[in-house]
Amino acid sequence: MTEQTDLMPGGTIQAFSFGDDVSVVDGPGLWSYFEGMWRNGEWYEPPVPFTGLAKSYRMSAHHQSAIKLKINFLKKLFVPSRWMDARTHERALLDFLQMGNLFLEAVPNLAGRPLRYEVSPALHTRVGVEAGTYFWVKPDMIGFGSIYGDHQFERGRIVHVLEPDVEQEIYGVPPWLSALNSGLLNEAATLFRRRYYKNGAHAGFVFYLSEPTITQEDANAVRDQLKAAKGVGNFKNLFIHAPAGKKDGVQIMPIAEVAAKDEFLGIKNCSRDDLLAAHRVPPQLLGIIPQNNGGFGDVRSAADVFYELEIAPLIETMLQINERTGLQVVNYRDYTPMAVAAVSP
Repeated sequence: MTEQTDLMPGGTIQAFSFGDDVSVVDGPGLWSYFEGMWRNGEWYEPPVPFTGLAKSYRMSAHHQSAIKLKINFLKKLFVPSRWMDARTHERALLDFLQMGNLFLEAVPNLAGRPLRYEVSPALHTRVGVEAGTYFWVKPDMIGFGSIYGDHQFERGRIVHVLEPDVEQEIYGVPPWLSALNSGLLNEAATLFRRRYYKNGAHAGFVFYLSEPTITQEDANAVRDQLKAAKGVGNFKNLFIHAPAGKKDGVQIMPIAEVAAKDEFLGIKNCSRDDLLAAHRVPPQLLGIIPQNNGGFGDVRSAADVFYELEIAPLIETMLQINERTGLQVVNYRDYTPMAVAAVSP
């Protein structure tokens, strides 16, 4: 992640390129410049570009599926309330799991009390420099100073639930961020392979013909047959008759195989494992086919363990909303273990 400083109206801008292959130890300490440098006018800039975080949601099928699995778990247990419906709950979970931050805005009734809670997208929400203030920034105006801020929320209208970070306490940082490079590598390997096959201009092999018994007419006939090997029947065999020929008179030397040996499957599998480890999701819950004879074990037991270790703590985090508001905004049903349900009469 590289740093570039530009002076703009309303404050100092910190611009970063997202996803550079820089070690977290060797790279610059982002929050070592927090005081003053990171104040963009009236609000703080996040430690990781939110635009890049949002785009990385679709960087890998395993990443997106792992997040969707957690959302589906809680969707099944969620009990809608007068302050939050199922749609808002699902949107809130997506922001928290992907962005590491959840901003809920209280929509007041005529008496000034909360009528319902709506999600303020983390992509466009910023924490104000002044305690208790929050801003919603236009998508095309992010990073252009406070004078371009689209909206400042009234005090007490925003509930901010964040994933704790060790370097600062202003914004949350998603825990899967440690696997970001693995996810981008997974995407890069897929894009490389797609372009490799889609290009179609790479040479497949060198047809080396040094057999003296084959005349020029025969060589031209072989060339014509190779050119015609397209479309339907493009994998048909080619027969060459040279009764008195030498052993190495006709050779086929593949050259594209060198470029194709990029360990595609190894890269995909290793990066997939990194993502699943970062999300702490059992592979059988994502429909991954095991490569060994033993398999991954019972999927019901894996789901029960996954609930106890991941979903139950996530529910506790979401219940912080009730503590902050003093209302029963979110409620969840008790989970019935699948292993128990399978043997129940």
